[in-house]
Amino acid sequence: MIRSGFKGFIFDMDGTLLHTLPDLAALTNIVLEREGYPTRTEDEVRTFVGNGVLSLILQAVPQEISEEKAQHAFKMFCDLYDEYGIKLTKPFDSMEETLRTLKAQGIKLGIMSNKFEAGVREVEQRYFPGLFDVSHGEAANIPRKPDPTGLLVCAKEMGLTPDECVYFGDSHGDMLAGNNAGMYTVGVTWGYQPVEKIKQGNPAELIDSPKDILNFA
Repeated sequence: MIRSGFKGFIFDMDGTLLHTLPDLAALTNIVLEREGYPTRTEDEVRTFVGNGVLSLILQAVPQEISEEKAQHAFKMFCDLYDEYGIKLTKPFDSMEETLRTLKAQGIKLGIMSNKFEAGVREVEQRYFPGLFDVSHGEAANIPRKPDPTGLLVCAKEMGLTPDECVYFGDSHGDMLAGNNAGMYTVGVTWGYQPVEKIKQGNPAELIDSPKDILNFA
């Protein structure tokens, strides 16, 4: 039976709130082309998403290159993100309506992504202005998920305890992070990881539509 009555709803971003894959693939290939490396298909990039930009780039570049060159490609991706990173991105169907309904009910809303924090803030303000109470990405004081630190920071900034929060994500790592934080953790099936992979992170529930998010209010 689905639990309800949560006061805080926290979301992963890529593959959960937003369909970002076309932009991630396009920008990855811009970086690869400029560095003289072979490009990747969108399906390949899909398998690289979920553990932050550095992980994406480390998987996308040729494996034989030096760490210094890989770090250079990572920096280029971040530097070009404002220009190329959000041209094709859009919220998943019914997502904005769902968030507005939750907001109207007085529920606190947060984002915790493995994307670098400046990128998270920019995307949030472009697509969901005024909707989220807190938003965080990877930063000096916030390690990538499945470390629970970012989720715990979100809960604290909302003035809530972890067990008052539900966390939604589309990856195995998201499920581990939510469970590590002591939050009710829900896997979404419209994102970028196969359902069987998500299940390995032991979600409390799986949902198939953004409208299903409302069942936890």
